[in-house]
Amino acid sequence: MGNTFTSPAHSCSTVELPMKLTIVIPALNEEDNIEAIIQRSLEARECIQKGSPVTEVQIIVVSDGSTDRTVERASKYQEQIRLIVFEKNHGYGAAIKEAWRQSDADLLGFLDADGTCDPKFFAPLCAALVAQDKDVVLGCRLHKQSQMPRIRRFGNICFALVLSLFAKSRVRDTASGMRVIRRSSLAHLLPLPDGLHFTPAMSARAMFSAAIEIAEVDMPYKERIGESKLRVLRDGARFLQVIMETVFLYRPARPLGLAAVTLLLAAIALMLPPLFYYLQHRKVLEWMIYRFLVSDLFGTSACLCFCASYLFGEMSEIALSEEIGNSRKSLSQRFFQGPWLWMVTGLLLLTGGSLVLGSFLQLLETGSTYEHWSRYVVMTFCFSTAITLMLTRGLDRVLRLFRERVRYWHQEAKH
Repeated sequence: MGNTFTSPAHSCSTVELPMKLTIVIPALNEEDNIEAIIQRSLEARECIQKGSPVTEVQIIVVSDGSTDRTVERASKYQEQIRLIVFEKNHGYGAAIKEAWRQSDADLLGFLDADGTCDPKFFAPLCAALVAQDKDVVLGCRLHKQSQMPRIRRFGNICFALVLSLFAKSRVRDTASGMRVIRRSSLAHLLPLPDGLHFTPAMSARAMFSAAIEIAEVDMPYKERIGESKLRVLRDGARFLQVIMETVFLYRPARPLGLAAVTLLLAAIALMLPPLFYYLQHRKVLEWMIYRFLVSDLFGTSACLCFCASYLFGEMSEIALSEEIGNSRKSLSQRFFQGPWLWMVTGLLLLTGGSLVLGSFLQLLETGSTYEHWSRYVVMTFCFSTAITLMLTRGLDRVLRLFRERVRYWHQEAKH
């Protein structure tokens, strides 16, 4: 391993407390690579113990429903490793989780069986985890010396950019297949999926959780031997799905708030030409009805997204109070928990009512009305928005009761 990927601070040191590392090698039909990666992992144990606080290294190979000679060849090393055999394929993540379940190690790691990662690199990973007091440290493949294919490099960069818009921390290589995790951190990371999207799901949760500290270290990476199990389009779609699910779990207010702003701007853009025309000529033309109706739809949808961002954010804080941590009040929180809600609601009701009041009185007197349709469209928007805001405030009151109940349960559990 070259000096490019090592640090003098991670050289051999005296360890006072025992620290065990479990290295999991999930394998699906890796008969051509499995012996080589096992041998390299066994040879790396001494390097890991000398270059990090780790005092013991356990190696677990999990055959995830292999139909070739993977199990046969891995069985040759059963005196030095632990072998777990799945008769049927359960998935990359399922294999890693089962090995962790059967391990008693303080630190839990894994790497792919395809030979792309160097097992000796667990030394700087473990050293960085302890020295920086992190919960998750992963090896980053996105650097100049990496041999990662361009299409996969591009995909990882895109996933990292999506997460960086919403997460509290930054990670370049969200799908890295080599990392170390503290066992004590699993409660904040699990549950995780069984498939190949296990790794980006873990990265996303670690990046969003206030209870988890994550870091990465540049590592050497070689192109794999043989055909990759990763399917760019299928697995890329799964990676993106799990990332967005994590975003909506931890930070639902941000994407929904962004949607609300986008819809509101679209509604305003549609109504600007009719507004300017009305200010100049004091007329509303018949062709404008389409703009009125579509902008009404966009405006109402913007209000719904805004209210949903607040309610989902409150639900997330109730369920994940320890992981979200204390953050500044968002715009939606300041709005719904302050006097602005009632001021805006009152203004909307007053505006909508004043637009059709004359028509309503005319209806009572004559039994018919001839008011222009534009007033009714605007009135509908004002009233529906006001009703939505008031309903959101009512649901917020119910959520506050839930929050008090959950807080009581937590206090009782601590006692």
